[in-house]
Amino acid sequence: MIVVLSFYFYPLLVTRSSLSPFLTPPVSMACKTISFFFFCFLFISIDSISSQQLSDTEIDCSKRWIHIRRLPSRFNLDLLTNCSEYPLFDNFCPYLANHGLGPKTHNKSQSWYRSNPLLLELIFHRRMLEYPCLTSDPNQANAIYLPYYAAIDSLRYLYGPGVNNSMEHGLELYDYLQDNEGWIWSRNHGADHFLVMSRPALDFSQSVDVNPPIWGTSFLELPEFYNFTVLIVEGRAWPWQEQAVPYLTSFHPPNLGLLESWIKRVKASKRTTLLLFAGWGGVGSSPNIRRSIGNECENSSDVHVNNGGGHDYSKMRKVCDIVDCSNGVCEHDPIRYMRPMLQATFCLQPPGDTPTRRSTFDGIIAGCIPVFLEELSAKSQYGWHLPEEMYRDFAVFMPKEDIVSKGLRILDVLRGIPRDEVLRMRVRVIELIPRVVYRKHGSSLDLRARKDAFDIAVEGALQRIHSRLKARDFDQ
Repeated sequence: MIVVLSFYFYPLLVTRSSLSPFLTPPVSMACKTISFFFFCFLFISIDSISSQQLSDTEIDCSKRWIHIRRLPSRFNLDLLTNCSEYPLFDNFCPYLANHGLGPKTHNKSQSWYRSNPLLLELIFHRRMLEYPCLTSDPNQANAIYLPYYAAIDSLRYLYGPGVNNSMEHGLELYDYLQDNEGWIWSRNHGADHFLVMSRPALDFSQSVDVNPPIWGTSFLELPEFYNFTVLIVEGRAWPWQEQAVPYLTSFHPPNLGLLESWIKRVKASKRTTLLLFAGWGGVGSSPNIRRSIGNECENSSDVHVNNGGGHDYSKMRKVCDIVDCSNGVCEHDPIRYMRPMLQATFCLQPPGDTPTRRSTFDGIIAGCIPVFLEELSAKSQYGWHLPEEMYRDFAVFMPKEDIVSKGLRILDVLRGIPRDEVLRMRVRVIELIPRVVYRKHGSSLDLRARKDAFDIAVEGALQRIHSRLKARDFDQ
């Protein structure tokens, strides 16, 4: 393990002066151990060029101050050392490279990585250290960020020895917040605190009264955390604490030139496939949406060119294409699905075990118009990043029940959309790309001037916390 960690985190040129207020005594002590050295080095440092860029930029921090709460390393860094400890869960040690972005897809790549969505918590923590309006004084802060890797910590309850104690997930954190500088918590009862969770809310929503435990931990069901703002990749149908933010994709540009170069490529890409589905499933005998998709694609040879008011598909090489992502083969290999997405007009985003999919954001980055079959797949989830009132401008919706039970043909609906409308929708999808990308840490100043998924999430958290505190003060 020691050799692996040193390989991941060695190449850093850094300064620690700007971060010293945020280092905790437990982390500093942990840094004295050899096995921990490179994890600690990751977080006590920021690229010196980045620090200079921030200091040279005038930034209005009014109502934007954030304090990073001091937490012992057992709530974040220590958890990363268990990356290969769960036999029933994939080993994520290889994807800790490049501050959690993962290994590059190839040696010359500057923007593309084999990213693991689980590590959004790590990446968010790394980006928070670059946030321009940090304060070491909790009294000055408009919000408190908790660098707790909740989803990574949940693995011991979901796949490890703590499965029978899953209702205790988070209680150790709560006790620490109460017992150490407890006034930071108690002044607003946690209503000014926020954290990130990189797994769906379903994994944290088991009732505390269930015995024996079924699936999930009870983190979001604990009264102790009801006042939290939780940034999560998928919220519940009736969320209170949580707000969904985009899944981590594999595209992390370090400068504006590379982002604009990619967008230019997306605009120029020839769309030779009408409909693409990247995924797997639908192999059971009972009716289900993925089986319906597979059957329709297999029979798509009977779809003819529409000579009416719809889109002219005479130049299409494929009417329907399926990228087989079974057994996780696509998860860390973006080339496998990004090339087909660049060639597709529409990308189908059916629900799986849960309503949302990382593929939604992969498709947007490829300029592929999303086709949703449930509102919980995106419309009622990602309101900060994909405004709900805009959905008709960039997405197609058709109820999955109509497809599975009523014979609605997906391809017939898509063929009926006029060409001009398809082109307009693609323009709107491409405009969304910067909003769903998590740019690389230490990125150029010109790229920082554009809000990415991280910026929008932090801005939304600040606004939500402000609104809740204001409403509470009004009630009092």
